Order: sequence, then C-alpha cells, then structure tokens
Amino acid sequence: MTKLTVIGDRFMKPELFVGALERIEGVDLDVRTVELPWPDRPMRHGEKGTPLEGLKEFIGEPEDLVAPLEGAEILVTHVAPVNAWLLDRCPDLKLVAVSRGGPVNVDVKAAKARGVAVVNAPGRNASAVAEFTIAAIISMTRLITEGHVSLSRGEWRGDLYRADTAGPELSELVVGLIGYGHIGTRVVRLLKPFGPRILVCDPYVEVSAEDRADGVEQVDLNALLERADVVSLHPRVTPETTGMIGAAALARMKPGAYLVNTARGPLMDYEAVTAALQSKRLKGAMLETFWQEPPPADHPLLSLPNVTLTPHIAGASLTTVRIAARMAAVEVGRYLRGEPFLNPCV
Repeated sequence: MTKLTVIGDRFMKPELFVGALERIEGVDLDVRTVELPWPDRPMRHGEKGTPLEGLKEFIGEPEDLVAPLEGAEILVTHVAPVNAWLLDRCPDLKLVAVSRGGPVNVDVKAAKARGVAVVNAPGRNASAVAEFTIAAIISMTRLITEGHVSLSRGEWRGDLYRADTAGPELSELVVGLIGYGHIGTRVVRLLKPFGPRILVCDPYVEVSAEDRADGVEQVDLNALLERADVVSLHPRVTPETTGMIGAAALARMKPGAYLVNTARGPLMDYEAVTAALQSKRLKGAMLETFWQEPPPADHPLLSLPNVTLTPHIAGASLTTVRIAARMAAVEVGRYLRGEPFLNPCV
C-alpha cells in the first residue's frame, strides 16, 4: 500500500483530490488529508534570508506539514510550501504533484537534488481565465461596472447612454493579446465570433495556421501597443516580461485605449498605470492581479472611476478544480505504474 498525503485548501478541496485519486485503477493508496485556509487567508512569498526564500504563492509553515507527511511517498498539493528543510524531514517522499500551472510553492531544485520528482498541471485554468478575460473586456468597454456602481449607490446614470459616453462593440475594436500560450490561444478562440481585429505578440510561439486564416495577425510589441484599442496581458512572468507595461509602453498605446491584466501583477508598473488612468490617457482598465495581494486599501488605484478590480479570481471555476485534480491524479497513476510523467518540472 502506497502512502499518499493530500494537502488541499478551500479551493482545491482535499476530498476532490481524493475522488480523482480513487479513479486510478489497480492501485492501493493509504491517503491522509489536510486542508489549508487559502483563499480565506492570503498567500505569502518567502522572504529573503529565510528558509522559505524563493518560494512564492504559498500558505502554511513547513514544520506543520512534517507530521502529515510522515512515511508518505507521494504528496499532492496546491499551495503548501515545500522547501529543502521539509524535504530533508520527509525521506520517504518520491513525488510532489502540484495542481497548478507553475510549482512556485515548491523548491524544484532541492527536490531534484534529493531524488524527488515534481509535476504540475499547466493549463488547468486556461479556459476559466480566457472566459473571464472576455467578460472583463465587455464589462469595461460597455460600462457595466460603472452602471452597477452608480445604481448600487442609488444613482441613475442616464448619461451612460449618451453618444459621447457609450462604449464601442467588440466588432469595432482592435484587441491586442500579449502572450499566445494556454490562455492567449483560448482568448483568441473566444474573441473570433465577436468579430474584432485580433493582434498577437509572442516572440516564442507562431500563430497557428487556423488563426492566421481567420485573420489573426502576429506583430511585435510596439506595433501591438500602437494599434490596439484593448491590450490584454497573458505572458508568463520572466525577467523579460517583468514591468513590461510601464510608462514607456503606456506612452505608445493609443490615447483612450483599454488595458486588461488577468495574468500576473509583476507584468505591470502599477504607479504608471494609475497615472495613465488618472490622466485619462487610458480610458479604462480591468485589473485582476496586483503588485501585492491584497493591495493597500488606501491606494488611489482602488478608488478610480475608470477601473474595474477583482481579487485574483479569474481562474476560480469549479471546472478548474476538477481539471487540476484529475491532472494530478493522472500523474500519480503514471508514477505508480512506472510510466513517464506528462508534465515533469525540471
């Protein structure tokens, strides 16, 4: 019997992991479960000079996980912190399955040095984030947020119907997507029926033949910023993309353009974005992620009338939960059968 510990949370519920694991045929698992309090408590980032340095977006303390992991050969988790200290105290551990696109809460290098495999679930929330992006663009450009906020305050904004106030339809817009990975490709697919002109910037991936045939145009970053009415961010956070939307990029954008960030906070200079919204150079923005989460309650960005804000929930769908649990279970099954992993982290 293989000992396996599930460390879930209040999004990736332990029982959903267990349900997916139970569908693995021909294996006998001894499963223990732990539930962490995320997202009711925010994630943390490892501070420099601490044993958790380098880990991101985790919750909990490694010392609290030693007992649940005693004797476990497999760990299935979402946001538990797995560092060298914990790995040294779990000598039986051979596999860590992380149910997220990037295993940023795991010290992959330390795991590899100790013979522990790490797998993840890339693309698990791509459909959810793509849908959310479409909703964000429409909510922002068609004044849904402004209409809701005014009515919730008892104010009837008849002026939102004025010709000089009303927003355009998607069919009239040029939408520029930065990043053409799991999420960006799905955003393209969902945008097509609305009829906008679609631009894509991704120096590492070629636009598919199908998308090219449908009129999707691949351009460089400067061309996208200069031509797009809506700029939507979908790249990974890398040294190259960190801070890519700052004062210089905003100055290249059309006056009156819109900005959408359903990706990651480090992609943007939020002070520069706040200034562009205050000056109305940006007509509006929909921001789902921030430089720190939660952002300071007194930051001026949070009170601007031309911005829509959500608390990092674009990937929060029940479909995401089921997909991620299933992907983790598939990797566990492959490990137990001695088969190569589908999504190894190296």
